[in-house]
Amino acid sequence: MIKFESVCLSFKGKEILNNFNLTILENENILIQGKSGIGKTSFFKLLLGFGAIDSGKIYFNGFEIDKAHINIIREQIFYLSQDIDLKDEPIGKLINEVLKANSINHKNSNQLNKGLNFLELSTKILQQNVKELSGGERQRVGLLIGLLLNRPVWLLDEPTSALDDVMKLKVADFILDQKKTMVIISHDDVWKQHKDMRIMRFG
Repeated sequence: MIKFESVCLSFKGKEILNNFNLTILENENILIQGKSGIGKTSFFKLLLGFGAIDSGKIYFNGFEIDKAHINIIREQIFYLSQDIDLKDEPIGKLINEVLKANSINHKNSNQLNKGLNFLELSTKILQQNVKELSGGERQRVGLLIGLLLNRPVWLLDEPTSALDDVMKLKVADFILDQKKTMVIISHDDVWKQHKDMRIMRFG
């Protein structure tokens, strides 16, 4: 599924990865932990084709991550950033735009309402602008978009940091029960409780 071969990466004179090797299998759950600034988010950006490595190779489903293949690769990945960087417009419009761009039509299904109910979001939130939402609401809207896109690989950067303990557990249980490849950066202990989680430590 995902393979790093002898990858070296430095940024502003600081070594981020040195002869780094890793294989992530299909449908595997990976938890990445480490101190801030150690390169965890850079790891995600490499998988998305943002930035170049100094040496080595990175593969996704047999394709090398490069300009020739990056669009094919990105279509398979859902990425949720730590700051939930969403366009400031009504949530309903935002969701429609994202799904339309991915040739997905939710109007003939109940997936949107199911997602809203699961994440304990009122349908009224569809009329609210992103800037009106709390941190926890923005995080859940980001997860809702992931549910609707239904891509096989999820890269989640601190996906539960703004949620209360009950919602953290609910979201973690659901995410790790999916038959998807989940790579998660998080300091929340809720992820470590699952027996099928492989923990990687950076630094």
